[in-house]
Amino acid sequence: MRNKPRIVAALILLLSLHAAILLAKFVTPYDPAVQNRDFPFAPPTRIHFVDSRGHVHLRPFVYQWKARPDTFNEYDEARDKSYPVRFFIQGPEHKLAGLLRSHVHLFGVEDPAQIFLAGTDAYGRDQFSRILYGGQVSLAAGLLATVISLFLGLVVGCISGFYGRWIDDSAMRLVELFLVLPWLYFLLAVRSFLPLHISPTQTFFLLVTVIGTIGWARPARLVRGIVLSAKSRNYVIASRGFGASDYYMLRRHVLPHTYGILLTQAALLVPQYVVAEVTLSFLGLGLSEPAPSWGNLLANLQQYNVLVSYWWMFAPALALVIVSLGYLQMANAVQELQSGSI
Repeated sequence: MRNKPRIVAALILLLSLHAAILLAKFVTPYDPAVQNRDFPFAPPTRIHFVDSRGHVHLRPFVYQWKARPDTFNEYDEARDKSYPVRFFIQGPEHKLAGLLRSHVHLFGVEDPAQIFLAGTDAYGRDQFSRILYGGQVSLAAGLLATVISLFLGLVVGCISGFYGRWIDDSAMRLVELFLVLPWLYFLLAVRSFLPLHISPTQTFFLLVTVIGTIGWARPARLVRGIVLSAKSRNYVIASRGFGASDYYMLRRHVLPHTYGILLTQAALLVPQYVVAEVTLSFLGLGLSEPAPSWGNLLANLQQYNVLVSYWWMFAPALALVIVSLGYLQMANAVQELQSGSI
């Protein structure tokens, strides 16, 4: 592979981010809903190895933030006492990956110090914790919506390409209609007609269903082309002559040809659907507070003073960019594999 080192690096970064998001309760030191009103818009905590006297420490440490007198959201480090960063520290009980109960967190510091790797928001909530917890919502929405789109695209594409005639004509006219629709405006229009005041769980599954059922047209058209090519091959014609059923020919001889294109489409659709969820939540049509998602985290930037004063509030956008680039690199790798470049 020509770009193998770059793709491997992107995939490692993507897998690491997914693992951190999946194990957010273990990785993060604080609950994303816990407010600390003493530290609104606190900047990211600085990690030190050299103290104020010039002594080098092997273990990283932090200083506690202290609000400047007569100022608003401005802080200095209280350098009279340092707090070492400890790993595998005891903390609030949680379920590891939603299964195993545990009190162990990856890192933390002793009270009364706080460690905010990505700063805090207006309520003093830890942004690092909220980004990882919000990633669970945004990525899960993208993955589930992709499964829905690919399933619909596979069913419509296989039936259309295999049986042809009026079924093919009808299906392709519907595909063309969905392809020419401006999906973002259509998504906003559909969501605006749905109820707003529902629970976060209902909102999540509503978003997934709406997003997934809008994007099936392109996978369906690609699958149809693969099926049209596969069904005209000699071994498929021979199996039909031996009396094989349509189900057998689809399962044994036709569907395996679609797996590569489905994998490529999955790598392209996941970041697209994550962005769709982020867009809806950013505009107030998705998940709302207090449940975190990357969209409602970025919604804080709609306030001008937040936009120009607190740069760490852009951190969810960085996570979104990393995820998108990682999936695009994965799509490139699958395409190169299909074309025989590896």
